[in-house]
Amino acid sequence: MDESPSLPFKNSTLIYNPIAGRHPKRREKQIREVLAVLQTSGRRVRLAPTSGPSNAAELARAAVKQGDDLILVCGGDGTINEVINGIAPARVTLGILPGGTANIAAKELGLPHDPVRAAEELSSWSPRRIALGLATWTEGVLPGPSGHAPARRYFLSVAGIGFDAYIIHRLSLSFKMSAGVMAYVIESFRQFFHYSFFPFTCRLEDGELQATFAIVHRTSRYAGWLHTAPSASLFEPRFNLCFFSSLHRARYLLYAVAVMVRRHHRLRDVHLVDSTKLECVGTDPRATVYFEVDGELVGRLPAIFEIVPDALTLLVPGGP
Repeated sequence: MDESPSLPFKNSTLIYNPIAGRHPKRREKQIREVLAVLQTSGRRVRLAPTSGPSNAAELARAAVKQGDDLILVCGGDGTINEVINGIAPARVTLGILPGGTANIAAKELGLPHDPVRAAEELSSWSPRRIALGLATWTEGVLPGPSGHAPARRYFLSVAGIGFDAYIIHRLSLSFKMSAGVMAYVIESFRQFFHYSFFPFTCRLEDGELQATFAIVHRTSRYAGWLHTAPSASLFEPRFNLCFFSSLHRARYLLYAVAVMVRRHHRLRDVHLVDSTKLECVGTDPRATVYFEVDGELVGRLPAIFEIVPDALTLLVPGGP
């Protein structure tokens, strides 16, 4: 995507999840250090801790409304996703300070793992306009704090359809807080022998195929460390789609090994496709197939995933 000129950010809001990661007390100390770093550069920074689900989006919308030119977010992929859904497609700039469990977007951008160090480097980053993914759905909308969640959701990094979304559905917040990334691994083992890999139809711009699990990539990484889509890029206005089509549980053990050694693309029933739009529809009306975006469970099929070009201004390392 095209690069934008540097902006003299003066008024900023730092939105952060006080319980992101596994050490909330350490998080509060980091936030104070981050604030001190940001204020030494002459910026006016307002702290905005989240208080529950969807609150980050509300805080982001309020910051845009009050005229802030930079929204900073310190948290995991879920908090970042909420903030994006609070500001997109406004022209306000987003800066990410890593601070969650998987941190897919931060790793993809090469950001420092330490949010304090990221804050120290912030002045050398440049704004770029990038595309976002957008999921829309009409059925199976999950209830949110104010009724039903909206039937559309932007996402920055990845969406998953099938097994991974079911794991998120089953995973308790307390277990995630205590075990971090390992919570997903353990819950995957717990559910693997009970989950039914229901097939669904994937309609692309030039055809369709059947899958039992699919990943919609904007980033090359999945689940924080697995490189399932090496050609995917945040700076290209397209998806890299990865489809797994077997109905057999044992075959998924092979998939897992192949993904870990980066050989899944060589399997005959795994397909990698570039596209700007994907429609997924369940083939069995009795089956529930969940989907997630940026690690957050949002709904169930049918759903449409499409690219929205020029949707977000994001600070990235490197000069213009």
